[in-house]
Amino acid sequence: MEALIASYGDTSSDSDSENSATPTTDNVQNSDSKDDAVSLPLPPPPLSLLCPPSSLWTTDSLEIEPASRVRSFPHVEGNYALHIYIPVYIPSSSKKEIGQFLKKVAASMPGLHVVDVDVPLNNLCKDDHKLQQAALGKEFHISLGRTVPIRVHQIDSVVAMLRQKLQSQKRYWIDFNKWEVFVNDEQTRSFLSIEVVTGGLPEITKQIEAVNEVYKLHNLPEFYKVSQDPRPHISLAWASGDITLKRVIAEEIKRSNVGCLIQNRIFTSKFCGIDCKIGNKTYKICKFSDD
Repeated sequence: MEALIASYGDTSSDSDSENSATPTTDNVQNSDSKDDAVSLPLPPPPLSLLCPPSSLWTTDSLEIEPASRVRSFPHVEGNYALHIYIPVYIPSSSKKEIGQFLKKVAASMPGLHVVDVDVPLNNLCKDDHKLQQAALGKEFHISLGRTVPIRVHQIDSVVAMLRQKLQSQKRYWIDFNKWEVFVNDEQTRSFLSIEVVTGGLPEITKQIEAVNEVYKLHNLPEFYKVSQDPRPHISLAWASGDITLKRVIAEEIKRSNVGCLIQNRIFTSKFCGIDCKIGNKTYKICKFSDD
């Protein structure tokens, strides 16, 4: 702030544009006479200098393609997107089978895109190596709360409470059992996902409940309604709309006999912690206990 004050003390401007951090002096009248000198009031500093840019795209946020992304809430200066999640990596031993299923689905539905990078899935299906690396080799996530906007003064409180409630977590295995389609709240996008319905479900449910408690204390919306049971999952691809993808997946599951029985495991992953992303910064939340 001292540097900001110093820079404003030496220059003047009649521009209030937020795109310029340095005031100009083009419109200031100068005179050799002290009596004729014109003193103009300084404009307020651009808000962009006081508040870092916020990242307000929904969950699956890396990645922004403005033409295909839809905000789940409007951009407000000074807000930061909050997302709490379990990082998940698909093991190498499972990538081939999952990749083959994705190929079949993409062949029936050309409009599928890879989550987080907005790349058409068909483009990657031509090369098995690219498919496994670009579509399946990255970090996925199980969301433990809605992606919501918070104000800068709430950040420290949210992180501290999350760590207090979630810092002592035991390691456990997560079984990803079932191909499923989830639709966003706006009914504008469908996600091809793998759902957790057995191993790891009780632990994740408790973690979601803990996050909900923190959300309530900050007047933030809960993840699931009281009448709903949590349905933790990772999303691999998306398509526009809320009907077509569900039908395609159902038909492909019947033909392939893949992931249609609860006892079948599509893959298993070890719980590796909980992260909290606020804007562009990621906070490590939980600490493992040895027992």
